[in-house]
Amino acid sequence: MAHAIGDPLTKVKEAIFLQMKTFTLIAFLVGIALSSTACGDSDSQEPTATPRPTRVARPTPTLEALPTVSSQDSLSKAGTATTEGMPTPIPAVGQPAFETLVGQAAPELVGISNWINTSPFTLKDFLGKVVLIDFWTYTCVNCIRTLPILKEWDDKYSTSGLVVIGLHSPEFEFEKDAANVEKAVADFGITYPNLQDNQMATWKAYRNQAWPAKYLIDKDGIIRYSHFGEGAYDETEDEIRRLLKEAGVDVGLIEDGDIIGGTYHKGAFVEDPELQLTRELYTGLERNFTGLQFEGLPYVLHREYFENPDSDVLYVDEASEHLNQFIYLEGLWHNHLESLQHARKTENYEDYILVNFRASEVNVVLTVQENAEPYEVRVLVDDAPVARQFAGADIRYDEQENSFMLVDQDRMYAVLSFPEFEGHELKLSSNSDSFSVFAYTFGAYTELHDIP
Repeated sequence: MAHAIGDPLTKVKEAIFLQMKTFTLIAFLVGIALSSTACGDSDSQEPTATPRPTRVARPTPTLEALPTVSSQDSLSKAGTATTEGMPTPIPAVGQPAFETLVGQAAPELVGISNWINTSPFTLKDFLGKVVLIDFWTYTCVNCIRTLPILKEWDDKYSTSGLVVIGLHSPEFEFEKDAANVEKAVADFGITYPNLQDNQMATWKAYRNQAWPAKYLIDKDGIIRYSHFGEGAYDETEDEIRRLLKEAGVDVGLIEDGDIIGGTYHKGAFVEDPELQLTRELYTGLERNFTGLQFEGLPYVLHREYFENPDSDVLYVDEASEHLNQFIYLEGLWHNHLESLQHARKTENYEDYILVNFRASEVNVVLTVQENAEPYEVRVLVDDAPVARQFAGADIRYDEQENSFMLVDQDRMYAVLSFPEFEGHELKLSSNSDSFSVFAYTFGAYTELHDIP
């Protein structure tokens, strides 16, 4: 395949081709490109709204839409769904290019399976007030970062006519569990109403396509404003105050927070995907196939992963170079639709899942199998224990100063936190066959938003 001189993806493409030259993926033969590099012109690398990665609800392709990996019979084991009526990925930076319902009557809340911090209600009950709907899910790091601002607005404006409503629309199956969501709401200190939209019925009614997403509904029940992803907190609060004024509320005595979004390491948004912020990495078959369909690249860089869906597969990490933006495996793993699960018990942490990342923050979504005991995950950075000054909130140490995480809940775990934007190899391993990995998320903040 010919490349233009200076193409920043050339090195990545060629390395992938060398590592997987027998891998019959159509996407590797036509138009390979990381969607995360579409960040505008080279003079404006820092995002204006939400930095990549932003959680996006991606459709599941039909079998016919999937690249040719092996036989159709083999692929059918992974499970499929049509793309009809499903959302499409949004651009990596800024606001998504899809039609919203701003200016239209707000759809009613439908399909709610659980009401947290409230008894059931309808939006009509709040006519005359201003309603802020926040679509979120509890393992989404972008959603988690917005929660302190939502709580601040609820504290400041709830007595003046603002109603904040969390619509918990799950990304993974375990996020549908009522006990999981109720615990997350309590752990995050959320006191405003939260509704479980497990079948994504209200999500679809609002034509929503991203986590987090905010909609402001005025006193007459009309959607007047929307924002997707992190950021624009000052703009959103200005809209809250404007709509409250329209509802006859004097907000003059309530201090405007002027909350500014976080600032980012500029090195995170260079053109070269080997040097830029690592995209969100998914381990499940569903997202890997859609990664091929919409981004042109998978997340897991092993051909055996695609040839043996929903199976125990023995992987050998033979890569001469671990590339940024991908997942590498060693040992026996089961590739589920949403996750990779360690498929055997071991004694010396010989099996692992590895990413070569560039970021200042690393998180991973892990779960415990039903009726299984909590388990430990050994964490190595560049084949050494995590230095204490770089340990995320969930890192622990044993008497020998080995770094590990105790996985006792289905949630996102904070692994690493660096003061600078850096590149390292992260290796996770466990002796437990309950060890299940769903997704990695990476951050590039120099500092997060400051709430007055």
